[in-house]
Amino acid sequence: MPTAEQASYSIALIGNPNTGKSTLFNALCGLRQRVGNYPGVTVEKKVGVLECEGRRLQVVDLPGTYSLAPHSPDEMVAVDVLLGRKPNQPAPDAVLLIVDASNLERNLYLL
Repeated sequence: MPTAEQASYSIALIGNPNTGKSTLFNALCGLRQRVGNYPGVTVEKKVGVLECEGRRLQVVDLPGTYSLAPHSPDEMVAVDVLLGRKPNQPAPDAVLLIVDASNLERNLYLL
């Protein structure tokens, strides 16, 4: 299994709490990170690898956040990763916003 450090690109999964980020992360990376039907399940970033068309992509599952102005430690983790403030981890090459289509106004606030 390739490691995240061997990946050619990194993709961060971001969105409000309880929108399915960890479920998508598990499906993409073949992992089994804990998921739950309530906010706050992911409180630290999780890193996995996706093999796609011969490329290794690092996928980063971030804690849910409502804005880029953090109000909690887990929101700070998400913002720090997005801005490249984590030691030995540059900002991601791409960001994939996961939204709950039943509440687009709140979920699209991160755009």
